[in-house]
Amino acid sequence: MADEVANERTCILTVGEVTAYVKRLLDRDEVLSDLLVRGEISNLRRPASGHIYFSLKDEQSVMDAVCFRGRAGTLGFEPTDGMAVVCGGNVTVYEKQGRYQLVIRFMRPDGIGGLAAALEMLKAQLEAEGLFAAERKRPLPRFPGTIALVTSATGAAVRDLISILTRRYPPARLLLVPTVVQGEDAAGSIVASLRAANDAGVDLIILGRGGGSLEDLWPFNEEAVARAVFGSRAPTISAVGHETDTVLTDFVADARAATPSHAAEMAVPDTEDLFEYLGSLAARATRRLADVLRRDGERLIELGSHPVLQRPGLYTDTRLQQLDDAVDAVLRAAAGDVGLRRERLQSLSARLAGTDPEAVLRRGYAIKSEFVRQLRERMALLLMHPALRQPQLLVGTRRARLDSGSRSLTAVSGQVMQSRRGRLDLAAARLAALDPHAALRRGYSIVRRVDDGRLVSAVGAVAAGDEIAITVSDGDITADVSARARREQDGRS
Repeated sequence: MADEVANERTCILTVGEVTAYVKRLLDRDEVLSDLLVRGEISNLRRPASGHIYFSLKDEQSVMDAVCFRGRAGTLGFEPTDGMAVVCGGNVTVYEKQGRYQLVIRFMRPDGIGGLAAALEMLKAQLEAEGLFAAERKRPLPRFPGTIALVTSATGAAVRDLISILTRRYPPARLLLVPTVVQGEDAAGSIVASLRAANDAGVDLIILGRGGGSLEDLWPFNEEAVARAVFGSRAPTISAVGHETDTVLTDFVADARAATPSHAAEMAVPDTEDLFEYLGSLAARATRRLADVLRRDGERLIELGSHPVLQRPGLYTDTRLQQLDDAVDAVLRAAAGDVGLRRERLQSLSARLAGTDPEAVLRRGYAIKSEFVRQLRERMALLLMHPALRQPQLLVGTRRARLDSGSRSLTAVSGQVMQSRRGRLDLAAARLAALDPHAALRRGYSIVRRVDDGRLVSAVGAVAAGDEIAITVSDGDITADVSARARREQDGRS
């Protein structure tokens, strides 16, 4: 009877229904839906899906954890077994296996040492990719029209930025782009705010926040934020924390400011300084204009005192007299030139008259008649020459003279050849006497130094130990000088 009552009052559930009920309880719990858990990684697995599965444990217990691929790519460090981490996310139930697990949305190394190690790894990677290169950094605009302030809308940093910018340079238009600067959602918010600032077409972006711990400033060390600063179309100033704080955006940005207030001073000029500078320029221009007016005035006074301007009639009278003299000189020169040309014309007319065709023909006929007469006289004389009357006699005489000359030439050439042959034999004998090979065959030799090939013609040309080459009639002999002795001549040694 008791069992029947219990069955009527108690609902019997399946395993799946119980698991689903527990999951709903966990998902609705305010603490478990958004919490931070500190622990040590163990049993880490990375399947092909890109998700990360591991156990999170401490001295008392162990719980399962999963970081899905979308979040795993934004961690900014490489998790490994044994690493102490702080994970942010929610606790839920994996219904298929009926076990609870931590679904990770945010994870960082636990402790300053771990954060610094992860930061150095990411810093080295970005530097190798060229994100820190000085040559890619752009100069800040000198007079920016629109400045985007990417920072928290409620922090002290934005108040300092607005106050200093409006005081120093009122013409600048300020565009506040609110962003989350701390916590696990900060990195994504900063990236979105930078994108919005660029889409607004601003001239300059100031990315900043006030000071804080390393964990508070960590969003500015995230890889996604660094790459967003690198990809910004507008020049960017990184002004995060205090002067001693350093984050990755400081290295990637076009300029780094020690504080947000310093960033405002870097971004715009001071109008008071500009007015002072313009005043100095105006004073310099006034002084320069005064100098020019004074110098030109003195020059004008000097020109006004010139004699030409004082008494211009003297100058014009002198120039008129010089003009008259020049006209007279031109007329005289022209008259002389006309006379010379008249004389040349008369000379040419006389020469032209001598070339009259009729006169030339008459003179040529007379010359030709005289030439014919002289030619006839010479022909008559030639016809009277004995050679023309008796040509055989002339040929015989010439043949006799030719034979006599031939005999004389033969005799003379024989004498010359004999004389030349004797001189040639004498020269050959002299040449044979000078032949060095003949001297070698008679027992003489030629001695040379081996090092430089110079002939040894005296004892002083070699020293003990020198290597010499001795040329004889049938070859060369190499020897070393062991001693030398000078032959006595005329009682001297």
